[in-house]
Amino acid sequence: MAYQTFRQEYLQVPPVTRAYTTACVLTTAAVQLELITPFQLYFNPELIFKHFQVWRLITNYLFFGPVGFNFLFNMIFLYRYCRMLEEGSFRGRTADFVFMFLFGGLLMTVFGLFVNLVFLGQAFTIMLVYVWSRRNPYVRMNFFGLLIFQAPFLPWVLMGFSLLLGNSIIVDLLGIAVGHIYFFLEDVFPNQPGGRRLLRTPSVLKAIFDTPEDDPNYNPLPEEQPGGFAWGEGQRLGG
Repeated sequence: MAYQTFRQEYLQVPPVTRAYTTACVLTTAAVQLELITPFQLYFNPELIFKHFQVWRLITNYLFFGPVGFNFLFNMIFLYRYCRMLEEGSFRGRTADFVFMFLFGGLLMTVFGLFVNLVFLGQAFTIMLVYVWSRRNPYVRMNFFGLLIFQAPFLPWVLMGFSLLLGNSIIVDLLGIAVGHIYFFLEDVFPNQPGGRRLLRTPSVLKAIFDTPEDDPNYNPLPEEQPGGFAWGEGQRLGG
């Protein structure tokens, strides 16, 4: 019974969120079991381009460190905001969501050549948070019950939290920068006088990922409820 319930809940998670979070958990489990080591996963341009270890372009986004507070914190935010994007503004547009992943990952990898970061998964999570927050500007957030603010401030609050923990804010700044570039090109520039949409999802992605009809039995996660835990709880203004 428990297995069936877990399986049903697991399959209710939208496909991109399910695939990415599962890959992150399995990668961490493999490291914990010493089947692989972080040295086989981290971002190293020399090993990638000179020794053709191209898998590092992907694996550096899948490892968030050993199981602990930092790992759980990142997994919660990754799962939550990735799922809300996929079930919200990308509802029925899986190909566009995959393209955002590819565009963000490519841009982040290029920036990663100039900063001293060996794992980019946390920056990618901040990118997802940033895009969601800008597309939901009227949602009020509650961070640990101490701060109440509107959603667009969430990435900056997370950066301040990282600073308090003694972590480098380069990760947060990278995620915010890439998230803002995507948001500007996709949501702002096309609506400006003389603007046009520069990011177009390749037809091959649409052919692979987009289905003609949504599953009528699918139960989406309400986007107006980004909480579920004290530091990310929110509600819409006027709601």
